[in-house]
Amino acid sequence: MTSASIFHPQFQVVSDLHLETPLVQPSYSTFKLNLEASYLCLLGDIGLAKDDGLYVFLESLLKRTPNLTILYLLGNHEAYQMTLEAAEEKMRTFAKTVARTYGNRFIFLNRTRYDVNPTITILGCTLWSHILPSQMAEVEARLTDFNQVRGIREWGLEEHLKEHQQDVAWLNSEVEKMHNEEPERQIIVFTHHSPTIDPRANNPIHTNSTVRSGFVTDLSSELCWKSAQVKLWAFGHTHYSFSYREEGTNKLVMANQKGYIGLGEKPESSNNGSKVIEAAGDTWGILPTRSYTV
Repeated sequence: MTSASIFHPQFQVVSDLHLETPLVQPSYSTFKLNLEASYLCLLGDIGLAKDDGLYVFLESLLKRTPNLTILYLLGNHEAYQMTLEAAEEKMRTFAKTVARTYGNRFIFLNRTRYDVNPTITILGCTLWSHILPSQMAEVEARLTDFNQVRGIREWGLEEHLKEHQQDVAWLNSEVEKMHNEEPERQIIVFTHHSPTIDPRANNPIHTNSTVRSGFVTDLSSELCWKSAQVKLWAFGHTHYSFSYREEGTNKLVMANQKGYIGLGEKPESSNNGSKVIEAAGDTWGILPTRSYTV
């Protein structure tokens, strides 16, 4: 897949809107998202795939902004009260449906490579976490994902870990392929779950959590993380917003997460404003807040 844009593309990164809340009156029709770039990157937990309101919200964004392309990957919440396979199929169906009216402007990232232009590629997947053996019992008991009524249907530790292994293998394979065949290509990686235990990327109150590995995986030894071709890695899931430039690879690592505002989230863990990334040469940075006009 390709895009016609070749001049300093900009990417607005947002995750964890949780529009399925509050439960008594979901916010699909009331939440206002300021669009500030031609690429809107929704990195999971935007809403529930079973809810029609999610698709009404997404289509409204395409309708109101003709030059907008949405890149969407699943979080864990999208599949709540259905199987993961059913959630994926709902997203694929929506992408095909809106393509008839709006063109290929909704891209479902499900172990998907998307070429923005001849020099920049996006790799997107959920990146289910690697649950540590010492935390498996706690994670299975405490995370809603594993509740067969409220969480993901037909889902357990075995399925979770299998998906993790497939995600990491796919990321490494795609990065290696570009390293060998397209060494000048710049890579963006979008995931839902966190790929790093770096303290700058994690809320310190969760450092010693007995369910931490349900949210965070240390990929520091993996090619997909070590490659200097990866210029940006953005993710969600942890309800913690931050940005920093990693030493060594010089990639920008960031998250812009809303979380459960009004449901006990602390201010420092909530969405902290616009995060628009501009790809300009080897120096990728976060732009000042401004409204995007077409």
